[in-house]
Amino acid sequence: MFSVLAQMALMISAGIIWQRFAPQHIAVASHRRALTDVVFYILLPALALDVIWRAPIADLVLETSILAVASIAVGLAMMWLVIRWLNVPRVQAGALMLAAGFPNATYFGMPIVEKVFGEWTKPVVLQFDLFGCTPVLLTFGVLMAAWYGGNHRETHPIKTLLAVPPLWAATLALSLNLLAIPQPEFVQQGLSAMGAGVVPLMLMVLGMSLRWEIRTDYIPMILPVVLIQLLLTPLLMLWLGHSLDMDSPLLEAVVLETAMPTMLLGVVLCERYGLDGKLYAAGAGATTLLTVITLPLWFQFLMGG
Repeated sequence: MFSVLAQMALMISAGIIWQRFAPQHIAVASHRRALTDVVFYILLPALALDVIWRAPIADLVLETSILAVASIAVGLAMMWLVIRWLNVPRVQAGALMLAAGFPNATYFGMPIVEKVFGEWTKPVVLQFDLFGCTPVLLTFGVLMAAWYGGNHRETHPIKTLLAVPPLWAATLALSLNLLAIPQPEFVQQGLSAMGAGVVPLMLMVLGMSLRWEIRTDYIPMILPVVLIQLLLTPLLMLWLGHSLDMDSPLLEAVVLETAMPTMLLGVVLCERYGLDGKLYAAGAGATTLLTVITLPLWFQFLMGG
């Protein structure tokens, strides 16, 4: 686990260095947006098409998507109760809800879960994200961000969801899989080569997105995000998985997915709908850094030792 985290830290560090020393003719934000768009519109669809097309159908278990949706619902519910007690402004409340509810399932979770459990987890992670987290984020998550946000921007969540290339690619791949259409070798090689760029590029984007300003007034708000995202939600999902009689090691892999840090895409939603993006970025940075401690502990706990 530590060796995997160390490798990921190198890629994140590359993004941090780029944030500091990038050529000045293009803003760092422009670099970040360009890389994110390439991954979202080209590389991640290629990865989803490749992996889900070739995955044994037995690996695509309905309970995986159920736990993904349930983990989001639990995180949002717990953060909503905390917000009522904190009594924060709406733009901060919305940022905290997003930060506590949605994990970095694919870009951060896939390399970790794959390394510790094996390559069979790739379709599991993609199912968890694309058939669980992403639909909720781009429907309920968008509506929630717009409701809490201050710019009253008109939202069309169904149109937003239908414009997600990775989701279309995953749906196409599942159809080809169910129809038993073989994947040509040259297609597999091309898709695999493109998909290999997803994780390193997005980890660099994570490093380029981290903010290092320490604001003491953020600590009481970020602490509940850390506890919910990294500890309480995965604990409740472990109980739910046992209740659904999920088999090991699938249950352990999915629970580890729910223990991932806050997702990156929330920064975009904060900017789009007028939420407190700096608070969200602080929460994402804190949860990402603390996974160096929490993920190895979760792995040891799940493995029974």
